[in-house]
Amino acid sequence: MLKTVKKTRAEWRFPSESDILDFVKTRSGHVGKGEIARAFHIRGAKRIALKRLLKSMSERGLLARRHRKLRDAPTLAPVAVLDLTGIDDHGEVFAVPSHWDSEKQGKPPPIVLEAAMGRGKNGTSRVPGVGERILARLSPVEGNQDADPYAYRARLIRSLPSAPSRILGQVSSAGRRGMRLISVEDKRGRAFSILPGGENGAVPGELVYAEPVGGRSGGSSGLRVRERLGRIDEPRTISLIAIHQYAIPDCFPEEIEHMARRLEPWSDMTGRVDRRDTPFMTIDPPDARDHDDAVWAEADDAPDNEGGFRVIVAIADVAAYVRPGSLLDRQARRRGNSVYFPDRVVPMLPERLSADLCSLKAGRDRPALACIMRFDRAGGKRSHRFERIMMRSAANLTYEQAQNAIDGHGDDETAALLPSVLGPLWAAWRALAQARLATAPLELDMPERKLVLNANGLIERIVMPARLDAHRLIEDMMIAANVSAAQTLKQAGIPFISRVHDAPSKEKLAAMASVLRGIGVPFAKSKSVRPKHFNAILRKTRAGEYEQLVNQLVLRSQAQALYSLDNRGHFGLNLKHYVHFTSPIRRYADLIVHRALIAAHKFGDDGLSEDDSARMEETAASISDTERRAMAAERATVDRLIAGHLSEKVGAEFSGHIAGVTRVGLFVTLDDTGADGFVPRGSLHHDYFIFDDASHSLIGRRGGGVYRLGDRVEVRLKEATPVTGGLRLEMVSPGRRDGKTRRRNALPSQTRRGFERKTTKRGLKAELSRHRPSE
Repeated sequence: MLKTVKKTRAEWRFPSESDILDFVKTRSGHVGKGEIARAFHIRGAKRIALKRLLKSMSERGLLARRHRKLRDAPTLAPVAVLDLTGIDDHGEVFAVPSHWDSEKQGKPPPIVLEAAMGRGKNGTSRVPGVGERILARLSPVEGNQDADPYAYRARLIRSLPSAPSRILGQVSSAGRRGMRLISVEDKRGRAFSILPGGENGAVPGELVYAEPVGGRSGGSSGLRVRERLGRIDEPRTISLIAIHQYAIPDCFPEEIEHMARRLEPWSDMTGRVDRRDTPFMTIDPPDARDHDDAVWAEADDAPDNEGGFRVIVAIADVAAYVRPGSLLDRQARRRGNSVYFPDRVVPMLPERLSADLCSLKAGRDRPALACIMRFDRAGGKRSHRFERIMMRSAANLTYEQAQNAIDGHGDDETAALLPSVLGPLWAAWRALAQARLATAPLELDMPERKLVLNANGLIERIVMPARLDAHRLIEDMMIAANVSAAQTLKQAGIPFISRVHDAPSKEKLAAMASVLRGIGVPFAKSKSVRPKHFNAILRKTRAGEYEQLVNQLVLRSQAQALYSLDNRGHFGLNLKHYVHFTSPIRRYADLIVHRALIAAHKFGDDGLSEDDSARMEETAASISDTERRAMAAERATVDRLIAGHLSEKVGAEFSGHIAGVTRVGLFVTLDDTGADGFVPRGSLHHDYFIFDDASHSLIGRRGGGVYRLGDRVEVRLKEATPVTGGLRLEMVSPGRRDGKTRRRNALPSQTRRGFERKTTKRGLKAELSRHRPSE
């Protein structure tokens, strides 16, 4: 017989969460909503309130729900292994227990990770991110669950090696073997079995997330579909794969969208210089949705600077809208940067800000931070200063529009701007370009590909945009403004985040020099190698047989740029001081620099906060990570789109160059598309090839033919897999025979045996997952 909780009418009150939990704990087996309603004498309309309360408790993991029955949620151990699965609306990382059977235990209790840093490999502070696995100490959350929606708070003990808690893939049908899942996480496209009954309604062709289900021996017995994301062949799904694969937050919480919609255009002139009469202009790609930098120049009329110029670079004042510690700020910091896919943009800021209020639209009043620089006739900088201004762009031009106007082919819009705006701007740039050449930055020639999509989101054509003087003008002026910002902050003693590009390591330089010697190109390694040393060999081999090879070697020798508090200079630009200042709409690094400049000049109360300063090292590490994440996601999406574009051309032959050489095969970059495909070493049937790491070559054991990094080759497309972005190629060209690469009989016997050792399956996987020709 049901035991009820007896209360008089005067004593009756609606049960609290604690009352319900106490009742459920005293009952054996499962308890339903009906039993709870009868126990607490809940009738009529109050049953609706009870239903809402029980649903909320189940969603927060306080109650386990199964087949419309409720029971007390399992209590977690004081120390547990957790998977970090996302970030909430307030920027806090939340987690779930790693070993949790949702089918048997219900929804896992929500856990929030307290702000506590671990230590990185190099001893720097770091914060565990989404997708990582940690060991944590748990404490139950007491008190008002409406104020704190989490059941547990976790404190980091240490980070753990990650294990695949979920797999992103495409569902396929495999006959009697049942449904399979083809992983999109790597180009090998591994297949996994989906357990019977674990499809969750998914059908072949859908993109899904699946989670491994534990087997008897602790391994996985199969997969259960956890989330369905849509059909793989639908438009815009390709970029969605990368968004999910790299855990890129692509939707703003409604609270933040609402906050952004309520913002009004900035009109307060307090502390600002009125420069609305200055005819600034923005110059961007034709598909640009945000305009965060504008430029203007004129001849300097100062008597001491005859033939010189005055240049103003005005940058959108995002700091005026995004205040330190606000929800907008926490969301921007979490994202780190905007991510640009061929078919969409995942912005750092809500569209109301990124494409409207902060965008320097023509004819609209906009707040900005301006860098005012004076240059002499040779482009040498005489002085610089910063102002907080109100501006109004005279025009939003494309690179092609501006260039055509300068070349004498202007349109109606640019004709009026040519004598008074564009002409002085180009004259000033020619002086800056002269000075930039004197600094001798690295002169790598690596053309970029641009995908032009049709209305269905598929590739219509692939183009290599021409490199115009208009591009160089904007780049040189942005570099000058970035350097000025770095110099100002260093002089003011304000902490700031530098854009750092280290010099190449000794190991990479030695490897490059070894290959260069093999082709007769000397490279003298000095104690302090500079960009000019690389430029010398790039110029020497330009337009020659080894141009591609040398460009690849120089690119591979470079360190990866990152953000750091330790200003070590920018090797590629050959600059001692450098920050990112010119793109605060799409990079959080620039927003932090803006706040530092505001603090240094006392422009307002929205400069660096104490929290900004205290967390700057952590911020630098975080935005370096999000930048790498964005680059990987953008590259993976382009690879998948191109693989889909080429899938109808299997059997066709293409020209390209060898962009990577490993012991398991060759990576070839195709000329027409810029796509990277793989030629397995085993498919080179006409000889047995051994790998020579020193010369980046595969060398034929019998015939002596050589395939070397940078060689021009012809290949045949054997397979294209759009879901993974993989291309498998077959070599058509024979290996070169120029005697410039060491033959097998010239190698030491011990080294030769190492080259010829059979490659294991584990080694093959490591090589394929490690190698990226463009890195």
